[in-house]
Amino acid sequence: MQENRPGLDGCYAVIFTSVRTDGDNGYAEAATRMLELARSMPGFLGVESAREEVGVTVSYWESLDAIRAWRDHPEHLAAQARGRADWYRNFTTRVCKVLRESVFPEP
Repeated sequence: MQENRPGLDGCYAVIFTSVRTDGDNGYAEAATRMLELARSMPGFLGVESAREEVGVTVSYWESLDAIRAWRDHPEHLAAQARGRADWYRNFTTRVCKVLRESVFPEP
């Protein structure tokens, strides 16, 4: 999944890679809600996601403060706890600065 988004030069990317546990256990519903919630957060710019054996979700943000606000949102904190308990065998979160973006084909 990829959303239309403005140019991303200079923004921040949160890269979340994960390996899921077996079964849904409410994951799909929670993932849909988290995407809705992220889209409503100030500073959210877009998201790209793919899942095979390893899931990769990259969300884009205007600032580190916007990322912290998302990380610390009470509903997101509850989902994070559920992820540790029920949904993920393992995961890694990386916060990166986007220095340059190239798009093919160019719009």
